[in-house]
Amino acid sequence: MDKLDFRNLKVINPDQIICYCNQISQKQIERSIRLGAKTLADIQQSTGACTGNQCKELNPSGKCCSGEINQLIKDNGSKTVKLNCCS
Repeated sequence: MDKLDFRNLKVINPDQIICYCNQISQKQIERSIRLGAKTLADIQQSTGACTGNQCKELNPSGKCCSGEINQLIKDNGSKTVKLNCCS
């Protein structure tokens, strides 16, 4: 059986939770980007996303939310700095 690759999957539902530690939605992150957030650090400061320490345990994908947040930043026209909020 082939393994599914979800790395390039884009979330369609804006109410979809991206940061499961702090229950931050895609809509909240995109709003922060529209208001000027350009980096993961900006998103962390403005929304609280990617500031918890249980992403890998709480996220159904088993991954840190930083990858999805960086992709949203990139999709909205900013350059991303590959930072990871989970250890």
